Amino acid sequence: MARLSKLGFIDARHTRSPVRRRLPSRGVPVALRDREILCTDHLADAAGVVSGLLGRCSLRPEPSAAAPFQTTLNAVRIRDVTMAYLDFHAPTTVDVRRTGAHYTVHMPTSGLAAATYRGRQIEVSPYHVLVVSPGEELRMRVEHDSPQVILRIEEEAVDRTLTRMLGRAPGSRVVFDPVLDLTAEAAVRWHTVMQLLSTELVTPGSLLHAGSGVGQIEDFVISTLLLIQGSNHTIGAVPGRSARRTVQRAVAHIEAHLAAPVTMTHLAEATGMSVRAIQQGFQEDLGTTPMAYVRDC
Repeated sequence: MARLSKLGFIDARHTRSPVRRRLPSRGVPVALRDREILCTDHLADAAGVVSGLLGRCSLRPEPSAAAPFQTTLNAVRIRDVTMAYLDFHAPTTVDVRRTGAHYTVHMPTSGLAAATYRGRQIEVSPYHVLVVSPGEELRMRVEHDSPQVILRIEEEAVDRTLTRMLGRAPGSRVVFDPVLDLTAEAAVRWHTVMQLLSTELVTPGSLLHAGSGVGQIEDFVISTLLLIQGSNHTIGAVPGRSARRTVQRAVAHIEAHLAAPVTMTHLAEATGMSVRAIQQGFQEDLGTTPMAYVRDC
């Protein structure tokens, strides 16, 4: 042992105690099974690697927990999108002092986590996941048997995609609503994104493996998040967000006639409502104007 340590092959500090049994990870996505980054029961090592994923943080395992603490991290970075699997195997509190220049979507595969974020107490589950924006403070207590799949998206990539979708610079950082409801109708798109990403990662000869479709796939991931998740920027309507029949008819007419010029007169004729009523409905329900919605589409 002394010789191996001297040669730099091992850190002897980690071998003075008897070797602990390696805990099997549960629910690792197929796409990440062969992409283990870390498996350790050493708190400082775990905190350092998790900080690289989420932002500088500290980890506090529950001292009285029946299950032993062990951090397992599997991850793959494509370019501006990283898919990761994180499991602490024991109840653990993660304190992120300030998130980095990236967005993270925290999706427990089982169990629960309790997050304190932007002044709110949020229960995170496989059905209601957490979307974290850059430069924020985050505290999350992860319960026992609550591994997470985490999707990390670099801030610059979100800015580029939003600029393309709006046709102009957004002018301010995107701040997403913190809770993404995976039971909602619009979330079907998100499930499709995760399935596509996983399939591309595991399939030999896929666009990702060929290196020819990275931009398109990442753009699909980012644009989907921008479209289905509320934020401080309006990027079109989300299905089900407006219950007003006038707005629904106007949106349907716009999306069916994008190849032709759409005017307020056309919308008034299609809905049987006045121009003023349509404008008021869009502003109150979608936070935008009809013509701005046309341009975004």
